[in-house]
Amino acid sequence: MTATTTRPSPGSEPPDATDVLAADGASSPQPFTHRQILTVISGLMLGMFLASLDQTVVSTAIRTIADDLDGYSLQAWATTAFLITSTISVPLYGKLSDQFGRKPLYLIAIALFVLGSVLCTFSLSMYQLAAFRAVQGLGAGGLLSLVFAILGDLVSPRERSKYQAYFMAVFGTSSVLGPVIGGALAGAGPIAGIAGWRWIFLINVPLGIAAFAVVHRVLHLPHTRRDSRVDWQGALSLFVFLVPLLVVAEQGRVWGWVSTGALACYVVAAVGFVAFMAVETKQGGAALLPLRLFRQRTFTVGMIASTLVGVGMFGGLVLLPQYLQVVKGSSPTRAGLEMLPLVIGIMIMSAITGVLISRTGRYKIFPVIGSATMATVLLFMSRITADTSYWEIVPLMLGIGVGLGMNMQPLILAVQNAANPREMGVATSSVTFFRQIGGTVGVTAFFSILFSVLGGRVTSQYAAAAATPSFRAAAAANPEQLQALRAGTSGPLENTQFLSQIDPALAHPFLEAFSSSMGSLVLVAAGVMVLAFVAMFFLPELPLRTTAGAAAQAEHDAAEAAKGVGASAITPTPPVAGDLSEHDGRKAPTTR
Repeated sequence: MTATTTRPSPGSEPPDATDVLAADGASSPQPFTHRQILTVISGLMLGMFLASLDQTVVSTAIRTIADDLDGYSLQAWATTAFLITSTISVPLYGKLSDQFGRKPLYLIAIALFVLGSVLCTFSLSMYQLAAFRAVQGLGAGGLLSLVFAILGDLVSPRERSKYQAYFMAVFGTSSVLGPVIGGALAGAGPIAGIAGWRWIFLINVPLGIAAFAVVHRVLHLPHTRRDSRVDWQGALSLFVFLVPLLVVAEQGRVWGWVSTGALACYVVAAVGFVAFMAVETKQGGAALLPLRLFRQRTFTVGMIASTLVGVGMFGGLVLLPQYLQVVKGSSPTRAGLEMLPLVIGIMIMSAITGVLISRTGRYKIFPVIGSATMATVLLFMSRITADTSYWEIVPLMLGIGVGLGMNMQPLILAVQNAANPREMGVATSSVTFFRQIGGTVGVTAFFSILFSVLGGRVTSQYAAAAATPSFRAAAAANPEQLQALRAGTSGPLENTQFLSQIDPALAHPFLEAFSSSMGSLVLVAAGVMVLAFVAMFFLPELPLRTTAGAAAQAEHDAAEAAKGVGASAITPTPPVAGDLSEHDGRKAPTTR
């Protein structure tokens, strides 16, 4: 896309916020003002808030929704459908935005998300809800990945981290508000004649329309269209590779990890992986995820570190609410509010990290310290018990937030800074994609281990408790509760509500077993973060460019056009500052 405007002379009135950028294919655009950037990211933040909120808001209300739609046994598919499409679409958005421009792809993502939300509002069955959640996920994949690519076009790497802190705050806030809003609306009666849970999806519509309007009006980025082919074969093979794995990730605990269905998924995924590698090798520079990028150290280390951080991050974020709800008896709504210290840690440290990176130009030290912080905090968290008070957990949650705040934006920044400006979308979406994959693997593995070891520890804890006078007295006084306890722990753990209805002395051994099991998993997460800590040392620290991505791309395209080379994305080009394909790992060229 091309927008042409007249820039004021020095000392004159600054341009209006709607006049975001003046550029054409043959000239270098002027830098954005702080006011213009804030105007644009207001729309981007709305879009990201919608997508990140929807990852958690439905989880609190899903049982109410399933009961209303008579599909209790099918409830997991509503989450699985969203997870599949939001994950698969991330690299596709990145590649297409490099070819056709960020703005049209971001508007398409908002439109798909709003359409999916409207359809979900009026679902009449769980099958319909799952299908419509898949439509939502198609939009969410773009909303979660393109915001950082657009920011990369707007702001130079040296200044970018200050603005990335806003998005980290949105991510953290949505993780807290999601369960609160979901629980509140699910528990409410009809509002304006519409069931409370349906408003979980309906409230997305006005917010989505507002985001669409803001982005459509104020986002004008210069873009030279790339006439390379769209790698639909790569997208299809990636779909065949990842969908079976994501399905097993969500359903494996129910099916059994070596059941016929799970084994069939493994086989299909293996076929898809081989096909994906073959297709991407054949496509070369036009590939959905160009394999040549993995030959460069910044990109490779960034993807490995993002995956590991995703495992540790999502593992911790999921296990803590489980502990608060199961062991401390908090409702989903209250547990969401109790996670506020973690969000505060993310917001504060993201802001501090952004300012320090902007002032010093150094970014590697922050993910190194952040991963070490998370590993240390998780190590202490593995020692919590059923008797640990909430206020003892608060510093640990704050520490996790601090670690995340130091990890997430520097990794994105490192990959963006090293990337060729023409491949900003691919580079940025890859970080998001691998972090989501890591998160999915982490959540799946942790829950699988949790329910695998919980049964044995429950048995051991009750065997030890049976000899204590307090347990014997409670069992003698409440035989019916003891019977309910045995019924609740004799098979697969489907519901823990019975724990709040029995004598605390009878429930305590179970809570200790759950805390002990969770502690073992947190210890695993700490080990993963140690691996992330090691990986961070291999991350090259290149000088941060002082030119925004859109400006750098316009200059590069103009230089190519002057030489008669053309601007095709698959045409070999001379290296530019930040080109992954040429100088990564060596002495960086002089920054502009």
